[in-house]
Amino acid sequence: MKVVKDKGVEGKVIVCTGAAGVLCSSMTEDLLRHGAKVAVLDLRGDVAKAFCAKLAKKGLKQTLAIEANVLDKASLEAACKAVLKKWKRIDVLINGAGGNHPKGTTPAEQMTKETKLEDTFFGLTPEGFEFVNKLNLVGTILPCQVFCKEMLKKGGAVLNFCSMAAYQPLTKVAAYGAAKAGIMNFTSFLATHLAPMGIRVNAIAPGFFITDQNRFLMMEKDGKTPTARGNKVLAKTPMRKFGQPSDLHGAARFLLSDDASFVTGVTLPVDGGFVCYSGV
Repeated sequence: MKVVKDKGVEGKVIVCTGAAGVLCSSMTEDLLRHGAKVAVLDLRGDVAKAFCAKLAKKGLKQTLAIEANVLDKASLEAACKAVLKKWKRIDVLINGAGGNHPKGTTPAEQMTKETKLEDTFFGLTPEGFEFVNKLNLVGTILPCQVFCKEMLKKGGAVLNFCSMAAYQPLTKVAAYGAAKAGIMNFTSFLATHLAPMGIRVNAIAPGFFITDQNRFLMMEKDGKTPTARGNKVLAKTPMRKFGQPSDLHGAARFLLSDDASFVTGVTLPVDGGFVCYSGV
């Protein structure tokens, strides 16, 4: 496939966590096609290696597969050393690791007198809530602590992953929504904190994309038919469709490029109009 290169990311060394996931794998491939070098970090080292091998067959060889745990600072520091050994610098961090999980989700959207207690907010375990919260929020903070330290020398850019759940509460996903709201706030904090050092920090807030983490909520088991919840989402999305991974590419490249050199602290919705639509 012939691609007109966006020179805004050409030559940049990018670290991407969760890089083998549905959204970030597509984003990684796009960045490589536009001349970037990408360290593919994933908790599943074998998956990261297989993904890089797949990319190499497409002629996209400027990758480095690294097994890394975003909740383990020592693991991230080891990953950082590996990136520096290969490419000598880090220009960009994409915090793509995260997602929802059934153990942080309530089966019931609302509680009525007939609802089983275990299907409501009161049925969530501290462990389940903490798991989702840590995966998303702490899993964004720790990589920033490790990789942004390397950007202090020459500046750089960070791209966090936010969510529609950060703008307004979504039913069922209390832990996920709280974590993503935290990421939006943290993005603004870190943008302010690091601005004098030439490091920009922004986020994208994807609308509703079908991923491994939310498939059980959005789609029936046949993988083609939206659930009742999925249909609600489509009705609230003016474009009346779920997003495709490629819909994130342009937004990500813009925020990571020098074209956005005066843009920091922003969370950009890529959502088909979900945030702006009141439903009326």
